[in-house]
Amino acid sequence: MKKSILFFFIALVKVTILNAQIFEPVEWTTSVEKVTATEYSLVSTATIDPGWHMYSQEVPEDGPISTSFNYNPSGGFEVVGPTKEEKGHTVHDPVFDMVITYFEDKAEFRQQINLLDPDLESIEGEVEFMVCDDEKCLPPTTVSLTYYIKGKEPTFGNSVGIGTLNGGQDIKKVDAVDIPSAEPEQGKQGSDKRGLWGIFFIAFLSGFAALLTPCVFPMIPMTVSFFTKQSETRAKGVRNAIIYGLAIIVIYVLLGTAVTAIFGADSLNALATNVWFNLLFFLLLVVFALSFLGAFEILLPNSWTNKVDKQSDRGGVIGIFFMALALALVSFSCTGPIVGTLLVEAALRGGIGPIVGMFGFSLAIALPFALFAAFPGWMNSLPKSGGWLNTVKVFLGFLELALAFKFLSQADLVLQLHLLEREVFLSIWIAIFGALALYLFGKIQLPHDSPTTNISVGRLSMGLLVLAFTIYMVPGLWGAPLKLISAFPPPLEYSESPYGVGYTKAQNGSSVSESSKLPEGAHWLPPHDILAFNDYDKGLAYAKKVGKPVMLDFTGWACVNCRKMEQNVWPDSRVLHLLKNEVVLVSLYVDDKRELETAVDSKLKPGKKLKYIGQKWSEFQTLRYQANTQPFYVLIGHDEQKLAPPTAYTPDADDYYDWLNGGIDKFKKVTAPF
Repeated sequence: MKKSILFFFIALVKVTILNAQIFEPVEWTTSVEKVTATEYSLVSTATIDPGWHMYSQEVPEDGPISTSFNYNPSGGFEVVGPTKEEKGHTVHDPVFDMVITYFEDKAEFRQQINLLDPDLESIEGEVEFMVCDDEKCLPPTTVSLTYYIKGKEPTFGNSVGIGTLNGGQDIKKVDAVDIPSAEPEQGKQGSDKRGLWGIFFIAFLSGFAALLTPCVFPMIPMTVSFFTKQSETRAKGVRNAIIYGLAIIVIYVLLGTAVTAIFGADSLNALATNVWFNLLFFLLLVVFALSFLGAFEILLPNSWTNKVDKQSDRGGVIGIFFMALALALVSFSCTGPIVGTLLVEAALRGGIGPIVGMFGFSLAIALPFALFAAFPGWMNSLPKSGGWLNTVKVFLGFLELALAFKFLSQADLVLQLHLLEREVFLSIWIAIFGALALYLFGKIQLPHDSPTTNISVGRLSMGLLVLAFTIYMVPGLWGAPLKLISAFPPPLEYSESPYGVGYTKAQNGSSVSESSKLPEGAHWLPPHDILAFNDYDKGLAYAKKVGKPVMLDFTGWACVNCRKMEQNVWPDSRVLHLLKNEVVLVSLYVDDKRELETAVDSKLKPGKKLKYIGQKWSEFQTLRYQANTQPFYVLIGHDEQKLAPPTAYTPDADDYYDWLNGGIDKFKKVTAPF
């Protein structure tokens, strides 16, 4: 009974804290290291919860909030040089459209000082930082730090600052379960699992595609026939074929394991925005594509194949293993480009992606050998080898060529050369897939194609599908979002015409005309030109005047997922109509660094002063709605009552529209005259 009560209490506390959405994902610890008699190093270590990341000290202008340190001058020491940091992860952020460095798990910062007062016991400092995960960002947080000179620490040890809400605080370190970190961690694990399943299925389909190439497909009946004829019994033939299939899986999984071990679980992921990395794989994929299109064949040295063939003559499991290895080497001209591309894509996701990818790929190749060995009669239903196998190979070549330009585009984005902007990228893809459609229709022939007088229904169907996809991309040249391929071309703003060719930027569809005078405190929010306020009181007053509910948008200039919502969800025609015509938008920026006219006392931290506008809105969000993450959206009526449960990052436009529309309907019912 006692255990049940205790379990219920712990569960209640956990649910309450998670619902409150108050996150503290960073813990700071300090130490001091002696370098010489008078030189010391102040060490600040940030321990970051799984799924979260903290930005570097060097962030480009108009980017996220960088980490910064201040050391309170006391006359007893002098600071030598800047604070040094570890090497973090450097990526190109598509939302901010810039190269940004961030830290995960742990980050260490060191500041050299000269000790002028030998009796100095401690040094005070503070750090300001910002953290985000895949769905939300916290407002800039300031934490007080204390560095105790070695041999002069108090009996309870170094003080530890834990990331809280825009105010410094020294806290003794205690052992406790960090309940708020559970939600982000679970989300990351779920995301990793979904990502691995995605890699597996893509790899399995890639293996099936490789199976249909001229290098592999003809080997199925030959190999299965060999096992069934050379074995004393049918059961033994089936067993040997299954061992053969397992050997294929082992060979490719070992390849994936080697890639993971050599390059590290996440090193290729860190290189994803490296210019030379992207240029290298652009050239590599172009070579693969030309090989598939028939310009030349990529072959391994004959000596390798001959040595493996000799070993395959040995009996037993070892001989079967070398037969599988011989298949991998002989078919390399067809499977090599697919395996190479797959390894790159899997490795970019980090972790055990290459191992999972190679397992899926090899499983697709190994299954037919085992199945046809078990049921030899099925081989009569296999299509005969012919020109269609080369068609599959050429089809894959066109796909490799299209994918190559994704890597070139990434390099162009990082360097900001604007050579491969959205219109140019789409023009190249339209040309590639248009040529593929003509090839499938038989209007283009390549060196290894067999003469054809007609095309099959399957080839015609695939040609029509490719043609439809090509036509779908054409409106993208005039600003269409192309959501089906949004992960491939450069973002809309990275183009010659960010608003689309022929688009006139105006407040069309808004309840306030372009020529009318803006209400006090209002402005047009680009690029959607929504009437918006940045002051709560002024926005609420205007909402009462026009008889509309208020949508509070707790956001930040440096909030990545806020920009994702504004770029991907708000442009939805239904959502945009409601934002322009049915609500009054009040955007409150929690990282606004403009100073308040008069500093105000903090209600969260007695004795502390709020100096910045952003601190004011951050504390307002925490006190009123028990949340400290952005984006965070609240629909309220004229009496400031909530019209719907607040929502946060909602990438599904349908869900966001339902939430918004539901709150507006409730407002209309509440305010409707009797």
